Amino acid sequence: MRPPPAPSLMDALLKRCGIHLSTRQLDQLWAYHQLLRQHDAELNLTRIHNFENMVIKLYADSILPALQTALPSPLMDLGSGPGMPGIPLKIFLPELELLLAESRRPRIDFLKMAVKELALSGIEVIERGIAPDFERPVAGVITRAVEPMADTLARVAGCLEQHGTVIFMKGPHCDDEIEAAGRALGDAYALQADIPYQIPQTPHRRRLVCYRRETQRIPVTAPQSRHRIHAIESEANPLFKDLKKLLGGRGIKKQGKALVCGARLVADVMDRHPAQCLAWITSGERQPPPENAPAQMDWLQLAPPLFQALDPFGTRSPILQYQVPDLPIWDPAMPLAEGCSLLIPFQDPENVGAVIRSAAAFGVDRIVLLAESANPFHPKAIRASAGTVFSVNLLSGPALEHLPEDLPVLALAASGKPLEAIAFPETFCLLAGMEGPGLPTRWQAHAVAIPMAEGVESLNAAVATAVALYEWRRSKGAD
Repeated sequence: MRPPPAPSLMDALLKRCGIHLSTRQLDQLWAYHQLLRQHDAELNLTRIHNFENMVIKLYADSILPALQTALPSPLMDLGSGPGMPGIPLKIFLPELELLLAESRRPRIDFLKMAVKELALSGIEVIERGIAPDFERPVAGVITRAVEPMADTLARVAGCLEQHGTVIFMKGPHCDDEIEAAGRALGDAYALQADIPYQIPQTPHRRRLVCYRRETQRIPVTAPQSRHRIHAIESEANPLFKDLKKLLGGRGIKKQGKALVCGARLVADVMDRHPAQCLAWITSGERQPPPENAPAQMDWLQLAPPLFQALDPFGTRSPILQYQVPDLPIWDPAMPLAEGCSLLIPFQDPENVGAVIRSAAAFGVDRIVLLAESANPFHPKAIRASAGTVFSVNLLSGPALEHLPEDLPVLALAASGKPLEAIAFPETFCLLAGMEGPGLPTRWQAHAVAIPMAEGVESLNAAVATAVALYEWRRSKGAD
């Protein structure tokens, strides 16, 4: 029988990894562990919950870089999350001056609480994402972030001092990233060290990749741009007022425009649909449109507080303004094409986006937005759809009450014939009920249900639709 979690067991596991802490350091790390366990359910701080794995894969893994190489000070923990590797490193090396950079508000609050509860000094929480416009000088950066190394090296260009070090905590297979970083950054950085190691007495292999900055840290200046620039400083600016309206479905419908947020999604949309890209929106002037940006785009440079008001997910990366296409009208009186026509009445934009993503995954040819539906180009819908909203066949349909009685509808409800017992028609419409009100009475008589464990009232509407679409797709494969 394994002993229960205790500071003595934590100490033994750390010593097995070659890490020796004083009594005070062990007390601090144990207190940090307790804070993680206490707030994890609410804040989703870590996906690792087994005690031994937490000690080895979180705390020991965070400290081991200090045994592999000398750490510069002040050191920035980029994308610290709940404080790793920064807080365990700070406990292990009390003299280290440390900055914890984190952009997500719940985790910022957790970091501040942890620093206070652990009585750590010489440590500061940087409440923002790091971009080239962050110019506070640091001697080093350490990160467990998953973005490509070349992107991180460009990100810290405004703060890393000349001859400063960027330390990447990587898995063993990162040769392609190293090669890409060498091609992208030229003489700005030199590969200083590439240190393979293993967490002692475990199969977990790691790699510490260290880059030294060769060039001087030069304050970022506004670049020349081939795009028409609009500097927006006031909330009263008409352009900003119109932009802010795009955070809601009514403004999207009225203007025929949408906001795309998130670096990867913005890059993908711009690559696939350049003609529909209207404007590149940034905080200030230090993130210009990329070289492949369409020439017709405007560059809207917003004062930081205004940009934050347009950045609902706190990504701090540029936002894309996109020309929304006019959706063709779906006429339910016309003969249906073979296959599944998905009818969406959901009023939550995240449900709309999630179900569009599922429909794309399972090969639905027609997605009909009923009149009750949230706008599929709402920022939350776009994000939940992972961009599939831009590539699927979307149609505009009538209200639920105006659907014809003889429409071949396969409806989903909490009660009805079990889904696995039905044979999907060659041609049909799949309809789930709205959040809250559920399915209209006239469709309940022929509804199908997804079996669930006792005590569970219902599934999320988008999840239920995804399950039904999976069963339909599976039945087609079986044929």
